[in-house]
Amino acid sequence: MAVAGLVVLATGAAVACRPGGLGSMTVAYTTDRTATAALERRHVDVAWLTCTGSDGGGRTHGTSSGPGEITVVSVDCQGRTGDGRKIAVTGQVTKVVDGACVRGDLTAKAGGRQVFHVDGLGDCAARPGPTYRPPTVGRPQPAVTVTVTRTLWCRTEAACGSVRGK
Repeated sequence: MAVAGLVVLATGAAVACRPGGLGSMTVAYTTDRTATAALERRHVDVAWLTCTGSDGGGRTHGTSSGPGEITVVSVDCQGRTGDGRKIAVTGQVTKVVDGACVRGDLTAKAGGRQVFHVDGLGDCAARPGPTYRPPTVGRPQPAVTVTVTRTLWCRTEAACGSVRGK
């Protein structure tokens, strides 16, 4: 599960929101971030949460642009609290700002009780930051590596193992 979360995180960070359309990977990544923060603000100890997005066409983690643009992405998040209770966040997303907000109809349950039912999570006025920041001071310098090799001579074959003479 942790590996799946890291894959979603790494891929989601690299996927940009296409104007007019939604990417299911971006929706999953952003819902994971914003839902986790919203649950923790409501005093739910989130141990882990993993989200997937589907554009309704049977595809997951895809995007569409042009006349058939994706305008709604279903999102399904599953996780556990620190004490082992089940967490579920589900809904339909109609807007996303990568890493900052999702808008639509979202419901979260933890341990069988509804924690929230909202029309959005996060700050949609926020601008997503760059995924890569070039160095700001000076130029990168080559690293210096020193390798030291020592040859050990063995007096008996038993001390050397399978290598004779060394």
